Amino acid sequence: MGVVIAFEGGSERPTANLDALVALTAADMTLVNEFILEKAQSHVELIPELAGHLINSGGKRIRPMLTLAAARMCGYSGSHHIKLAMAVEFMHTATLLHDDVVDESDMRRGKQAARIIWGNQASVLVGDYLLGQAFKMMVETGSLDCLRILSEAACTIAEGEVLQLAVSQDTSTTEDSYLKVVGAKTAALFSAAARVGGVIAGQPRNAQEALESFGRNLGIAFQLVDDALDYSGKQADLGKSVGDDFRERKITLPVVLSFRRGTTEERNFWKRTMEEGNQTDDDLIYATKLMERHGALADTSDRARHYGALACDALAIFPESEWKAALLESVAFCISRAH
Repeated sequence: MGVVIAFEGGSERPTANLDALVALTAADMTLVNEFILEKAQSHVELIPELAGHLINSGGKRIRPMLTLAAARMCGYSGSHHIKLAMAVEFMHTATLLHDDVVDESDMRRGKQAARIIWGNQASVLVGDYLLGQAFKMMVETGSLDCLRILSEAACTIAEGEVLQLAVSQDTSTTEDSYLKVVGAKTAALFSAAARVGGVIAGQPRNAQEALESFGRNLGIAFQLVDDALDYSGKQADLGKSVGDDFRERKITLPVVLSFRRGTTEERNFWKRTMEEGNQTDDDLIYATKLMERHGALADTSDRARHYGALACDALAIFPESEWKAALLESVAFCISRAH
């Protein structure tokens, strides 16, 4: 059973959701969550306190669900996928703690960022602790391939952070350069999360690579939708603040496209607000108007749909099942958030 990814201009609003994926992985996720609570403990009180602030702050936990669903789709019936899913979630949580320090973010998932409450040093060190716990879980599975894949992902994510620093607040950033950042910072963990599910299930290389492709393209689509949402009224509907990327002077794809397509006067606006950091109260509204004028938000969504289609195609080699259908639906859900 396939899933059609909705395009703009359709007569019906997208109805895609994560219900099927959540329901199918519910029992496994209960075990994952128990593991998370257990492994976030420490005799150093600040560690569980700070980690729990972010772990319990919501989040869909789509990355560990990808690991669980991929393993189950491939017929896995053991228990090591639970440890791998926990490792994936701890890696993700650690990167969020580190990201907020690097980006000097004040908010995370509608709450004060951990660094605002406990400080930058504590946030970085607790992130390191969670990474250490993640690698302990990988070792416990006994799979060197899984350890290699997730270790490589950790390195790639760090490279993506450094690469983002290189292009940060630089309006001359190209689309290719930005996609390299997305591929490293976001897609690498999606990709690894999906692939290790196939690895622990003993799947052949072609199946593992298909899962890797699925995760990578889903991750890129996911980030591009987030880029568009940050300048969209839909973001407010989801209970999130609009314009955080703009205020933090992040060069995302809508900015890249708007700058490239703009007039000299418009480019000077982007240089003033993003490079120089000279922003006024009305600048976010004007930035959004420029994006609409040049089709930057629509084209960012179009690119997200393209990568979403690639993700769906990657699963074509797997037989039809409720697990495959749920993974396909997760792609449709990702894209539908932009509408």
